[in-house]
Amino acid sequence: MCQHQETGFLISPIMGFLSKFGFLILFVLSCTSFTSTEAYDPVDPTGNITIKWDIMSWTPDGYVAVVTVFNFQKYRHIQAPGWQLGWTWAKKEVIWSMLGGQATEQGDCSKFKATIPHCCNKKPTIVDLLPGTPYNQQIANCCKGGVVSSWLQDPANAASSFQLSVGQAGTTNKTVRVPKNFTLKAPGPGYTCGPAKIVKPTKFISADKRRVTQALMTWNVTCMYSQFLAQKTPTCCVSLSSFYNSTIVPCPTCSCGCQNNNTKSGHCIDPDAPHLASVVSNLATNNLTPLVQCTRHMCPIRVHWHVKLNYKEYWRVKVTITNFNYNMNYSQWNLVAQHPNFDNLTQIFSFNYKSLTPYGDINDTALLWGVKFYNDLLMEAGPSGNVQSELLFQKDAETFTFEKGWAFPRRIYFNGDNCVMPPPDAYPWLPNSGLRQLISPLKLIMTGLCAFAFLYGYA
Repeated sequence: MCQHQETGFLISPIMGFLSKFGFLILFVLSCTSFTSTEAYDPVDPTGNITIKWDIMSWTPDGYVAVVTVFNFQKYRHIQAPGWQLGWTWAKKEVIWSMLGGQATEQGDCSKFKATIPHCCNKKPTIVDLLPGTPYNQQIANCCKGGVVSSWLQDPANAASSFQLSVGQAGTTNKTVRVPKNFTLKAPGPGYTCGPAKIVKPTKFISADKRRVTQALMTWNVTCMYSQFLAQKTPTCCVSLSSFYNSTIVPCPTCSCGCQNNNTKSGHCIDPDAPHLASVVSNLATNNLTPLVQCTRHMCPIRVHWHVKLNYKEYWRVKVTITNFNYNMNYSQWNLVAQHPNFDNLTQIFSFNYKSLTPYGDINDTALLWGVKFYNDLLMEAGPSGNVQSELLFQKDAETFTFEKGWAFPRRIYFNGDNCVMPPPDAYPWLPNSGLRQLISPLKLIMTGLCAFAFLYGYA
C-alpha cells in the first residue's frame, strides 16, 4: 500500500510537468524527428500554378474550351523542354481537334469510321507546340515549347494556352463532367495538383474595352511545387570567399550526391578525360537527367558569393553562377538571395533585379536574372558555363559589420530550388577577431609564466 502511495507521489509531479510542457516537447520532437520536404516555401508562400479551363462554346456532342496554364509563382519558372499536362476523363470523352497544343499519343480510335479524333486516350497528355508553328494552328499565348516565365521575372510570358474541341461530352452546364486526376510535369516531377473546382465563369474584355463577355463554364485546378518530390537530392550549392580572408569556403562535400553511389545523382565525368567531347556530343541538350562534372559537391549548379571590396560608405559583392551540367542549358535562369542589406542595394551590374518582400515591409530578398540576349542563357558545363555580376551596397552604420558572417547570404535559391549552404562555423572570419581569439589565451599564459619566473628569481 505504501509503495502505491509513493509511486503516486512520484508520478503526480511528472504528469504535471508533461501537462504544462507536453506541447513544447512534442513541438521540439517534431522539428528534430522529421525531415523537411521543402513543400512550403516561406519566400513565396502563395505561389502556385493554376490551370483554368474555360468552355467557350457548345458543339453537337460536346464543347470547345480554352485551357490556360498560369504561373503565379514569383520566381519558379517552367524551363525547356516545357510543361506536360495530363488528366483522366470523367466519361468517354475524346478530343476532336486542338489549336496551340497537341496530345502526345492518339490512342485507340478504331471505333470511329468517318472522322478520326485527335486523341481517344482516357488519360491524355498535352504538350505545347513549338515556336514557328503555322498561324492557322495557333492561339494567343501558345507555341513557346512549353516554356513559361515566372510571374515577377516576365509577367507577359507567365501563361501558356491551348484550345481543344471535346466530343462525347455533355452539352450543358449540368451534363458536363469535369476531368479528374490532373498531373503537371514542368518538365519533370515536383507538382501535385488538386481536384478541379467549378468557379465563376471567366470574363473577357474586348480590345476597345467597351464590351465584356464571359465563358459558359469555368473550372480551376491548383498545382503546388515540392522540391522533395522533384528530386531526392538538392540541385545547387553555395560557396563563399572574401577579400579579408584567403580561405575559400567550398560547397559542402556531397551536397547533391556522391560519386559512385549507384544512383543517377552520382554519375559524373572528368573534364580532363580524352573522350569527353564524344560523350557530350552524343547527348541531347536540355536532358532532365544531369551529367555533371566530377566535383566534391556533385551539384549541377554552384553559386559563389565573394565579398570583394570595402569602401568608406559602400561595399561590393561578386556573384558567380557556374554550370557543371553537360546536359542542360539553363534558359531564363534566376537567382533568389536573402541578405539584410538588400534594402540598400545601390547598383547591380549585368543582372536584372527585383525586390521581393515575403515578410511584409522587410526588404531583404532579391530576385536576380540575366539580361535578355546577353546572359539569360546559362550555357552547359565548359568554358562558357558561367555568368557573373557585381552588387554594390550602401552601408548602414547601425547594422553593417563583417563579423560573424553578416556579409554572406542567409539563403540562396537557383531556379526556385533551395541551395545547400556551408555550415556557419566554416564562414570566412575576420583575421583581427580570429587572431585575438587565438592569441589572447596564449598571451595570458605567457604573462603568468613571466610573472612566476620574475617572482621566483627575486624570491
